[in-house]
Amino acid sequence: MALAEGQACVHCGKSDGTVVSAHSNLLEHGKGRGLKAHDGMVMWLCYTCHTNLDQGLEMSRDERRSMTLEMICKTYMRMWDQGLLTVK
Repeated sequence: MALAEGQACVHCGKSDGTVVSAHSNLLEHGKGRGLKAHDGMVMWLCYTCHTNLDQGLEMSRDERRSMTLEMICKTYMRMWDQGLLTVK
């Protein structure tokens, strides 16, 4: 999860020191009552984007799902581009 430190938000591009590895809230990623999703299902989001996604006040369930999947993909692409993710 420390990989998010110093990164820009994959959603808005903000680099304000609040970016964290935000876990998916999708059941298929392991999210459950009292359980976080698998550590591999994260997206680098700033505080604002993370809060907006988690609270979902301005998005439908389908929009939150779509954003989650897109942001996880963007996070993995950035990891790859920065050499943080490799295939053995």
